[in-house]
Order: sequence, then structure tokens, then C-alpha cells
Amino acid sequence: MDNTTLLIDTDPGVDDALALLMAYRHAKVAALTIAAGNVGLTNTVANALKLTELVGADTPVHAGCPVPLVLPAADAAFVHGRDGFGDTGYLPATRTAEREHAALAILRLSHERPDQLTLVALGPLTNLALALRLDPTLPTRIPRLLIMGGAVTGRGNTSVPAEFNIGFDPEAAHIVFESWPQFDLVDWEATVRHAIDFERFEQWLAMDDQRARFYGAISRRTREFSHARGRPGVLVADALAMAVALDPACVTRAEERHVSVELTGSHTRGATIVDWERRSGRKANARIVLDVDQARFEQLVAAALGA
Repeated sequence: MDNTTLLIDTDPGVDDALALLMAYRHAKVAALTIAAGNVGLTNTVANALKLTELVGADTPVHAGCPVPLVLPAADAAFVHGRDGFGDTGYLPATRTAEREHAALAILRLSHERPDQLTLVALGPLTNLALALRLDPTLPTRIPRLLIMGGAVTGRGNTSVPAEFNIGFDPEAAHIVFESWPQFDLVDWEATVRHAIDFERFEQWLAMDDQRARFYGAISRRTREFSHARGRPGVLVADALAMAVALDPACVTRAEERHVSVELTGSHTRGATIVDWERRSGRKANARIVLDVDQARFEQLVAAALGA
């Protein structure tokens, strides 16, 4: 696990922040490429810079595309706060982002470190789609792509069938799903099945560690939102995806199927369409993670918070 080198495309966001703390605790991080999504790009970049400062890392941070490829989309500020970090008013980082665009950074790093990087996509797939349009050979140099996105039986968290990351930029997701031969997919429904007990999570946040204190502050709003919605526990989609990236052996059940993205349906735009019965005859492009070892997942999260 500690030998894993990650290239992380992300839109921080509270659950992205926890995933990044996990990455810095358990692996090496080559770069952060930043998408819009949870909140606007100015805030997601600022949040990424703050996280690197918090953990004492000088990881390059590359700003990407500020909007979806085709149509505008609503952000998730009502969950994450206007700044994406719970409107805590944190002191901004002293670091600044690199001048190189995120899509170009992905391509450059794939050439500089061929067959060495695990690409973890935690947000809308705009940057990765742009990179693929610029250079369709990108997948030949990235041995593993893991995507947090989708709702594989249509129980979404944005519209009825769509999950936020895919629903924010369906065209980008379509490009990635059609261009990448094989990827791991951790979806929203798996997140719900792997909720973390509220009380146990609060115990981790009570640890005397700067990461726990910071995460406790920025996540207070989302934890209150989860309580108010009657959710079964703390739902941290990006952290679950990061656990699979860091510890592939934690997966206890997965299915390989072809997954596509609905682009035009009036009620289904952004939905992930899984060929569960293999009717299309198309080769599986996704290993869909259905269940993980909950204890191993929670150990990775707890350690990232200093517990």
C-alpha cells in the first residue's frame, strides 16, 4: 500500500478532503488535478492547497476546467458549504496552484511515469475527458483507473437515477467510459452500504490530532445534513473509493460489466446504465465494487484522522 503512487483528480469537497487525508497517510501522491463540481473551481483549488498545507506536502496542484464540457450544472454547496469546506473561514494556504492545466498535467505525468501511477478520479470527469480527447493513448500508460461515480441500479443522489459526479458532467463521463478499456467503479450505492457509525466517527474526530480537528470543523455541516436526512451513518463516497485504491484486497464482492452513461433522457440524464444481463454483447469496461471489508475500510479512515 505504501508503495502506491497516486495521481488524484478531485473537487474538494468534504468527502474529497477525507480521501486526500487517507492518500497522504497511506501512499505517495504525485499530483492533484482539480475539477469544478462540489463548488466552483476557485474554491476547490483553494481547498486542495489547504489540504496539502495541512499535511505538510508540497504536491503540485493543477487547476482544471471550471465548467462541464457541454451544459451547465448545479454544484453541491448546499451540502458542503459555499466554500466546499463547511464555510469554516479557514486561513487560506500560502501556496499557489501550478500554471499548467490539469488535463495537460495528467498527460505529462503519464509520459514521465509510464505504468507507475494509479489514477483516482473523485470528482466530475471533465479533466480526464479533456486529456483523453487530446491524447487517446493515455490509458496505455496508466495501469489502473479508479472512478468514484454512478449509481449502478439507479438509486442516485442528484436526480432519481443519477449520482452527482456523473450527473454534473455526463458528456465527460461518457468519453471516459467509452475510451478507457477497464476501470474500477465505486458508486454511490456502495457508499450507502458502507456507512460509518455516527458515534464511532465522532470518537475519531475527538482525537488530539490536527487532521481530526480540521476535518471535524469542515465536516460539521455535512454530518448535520446526514443526521437530518436520516442517513444510516456518515457517508463518505470518496473515502470509500480511496480505500479501494489503497487496498485493492479490501474488496469482497465485485462484478465486471459494461457501463455506459445516459446523455439525453429527460428523467435519466447522467444515469449510469449497467448491462447486468450482458444483453448488449459489449465487453465489460468496469469492475463494479459492490462490497468491501468494512473493518479494513474504517481502519484506513481512522488512521488518516490520527486515531
